[in-house]
Amino acid sequence: MSETFEQTYKECCEAVLGELKQTLDSIDPVSLKRLYDEILKADQVFFIGVGRVLLSLQAMCKRFAHLGIKTHYVGEITEPHFGEKDLLIVGSGSGRSIFPLNIAKKARAAVPGCTIVHVGSNPNSEMKEIADFMVRIPVRTKFYLEDEIDSVQPMTSLFEQSVLLLGDILAKIMIDTQHLDMKGLWQYHANLE
Repeated sequence: MSETFEQTYKECCEAVLGELKQTLDSIDPVSLKRLYDEILKADQVFFIGVGRVLLSLQAMCKRFAHLGIKTHYVGEITEPHFGEKDLLIVGSGSGRSIFPLNIAKKARAAVPGCTIVHVGSNPNSEMKEIADFMVRIPVRTKFYLEDEIDSVQPMTSLFEQSVLLLGDILAKIMIDTQHLDMKGLWQYHANLE
């Protein structure tokens, strides 16, 4: 008897949600707390990534802006000056994507006192020498490292989904720990849509 679409859908949902739970549970809470502290301490938070990772980072950037944090992604038309009291979050699973890696190098050279955080999967990339620390999402990369969480999803979907959810989870923690009024957050939401 062949599976129905509904059965296949439910099985895929269970597989994807299971992978996400395993992944989010495996992220080091000490590195997350450090990232949380750096976000709140920074004058401005900048994000850099490419492809679907950039889309997840842009969603994180927007959500943090909804909390009153000054956020930008590198390359936006209104991107301001990056300074010593700013934070650069570099999203790259491999840590080897040319554009994010080179922007991190440029930030480190131009503003030695800035803070750079690598959100990625590969702890042994060149980003290790540039970033102040890493928040590792230990999922499957194109390098198939031994300790990576495997995925039934195509390519690096699990990484991109985890980045998106991690941003929303951090936002929720900020709301809870700072006792932000949910209704009051609408003052930061776009109103020309």
